[in-house]
Amino acid sequence: MAIQPPARDMNLVIADNLKELRARQQLSLGEAAERTGVSKSMLGQIERGESSPTISTLWKIATGLHVSFTSLIEQPEQNIAMVHEADMTPLRSDGGRFLLYPIFQAVGDRNFELLDLELAPGAVSVSSPHAPGTEEFVLVYQGKLEISLGGDNGVQYSVGAGSAIHYHADQAHAYQNRGESVTKAAMVIYYPGK
Repeated sequence: MAIQPPARDMNLVIADNLKELRARQQLSLGEAAERTGVSKSMLGQIERGESSPTISTLWKIATGLHVSFTSLIEQPEQNIAMVHEADMTPLRSDGGRFLLYPIFQAVGDRNFELLDLELAPGAVSVSSPHAPGTEEFVLVYQGKLEISLGGDNGVQYSVGAGSAIHYHADQAHAYQNRGESVTKAAMVIYYPGK
């Protein structure tokens, strides 16, 4: 029975994964910058482990390279993986009020990934459209999550604990906790044609 290897520094994991993905696609830093909208110098800093990229930057890279989000942040998975909360390192945004915990990545023939979200009161996370056909499935298990789809003039949904929502993530979307207590949710992201 194999289990996950010991956790590594997240910046080094991202650096190794980005280098490998870029090499596999035979892209120069300049070509990767054109595809992702992330500057060549920033990509170089990320690959050297000198930068802690934001969640938004990682999404731009994943979308531009046509890979799953967690392919940038996860160590290779073994035959059996057991994940313990104490071993998970969250990605942080919105001043540390939005935490994203990668649990299982989309690897090999698996075309989905599992993430856990934690939003402190007032936390907001805005995502640009993902690759065409990408879908998100969100189950709220604590608090209430406000989800906006379609940008500034889009539609808003309020998803309370014990409820779930599914939508196409190839449009602008945002998450917000307007409540006074922490909101927690589990998310599955499906990548078509992976």
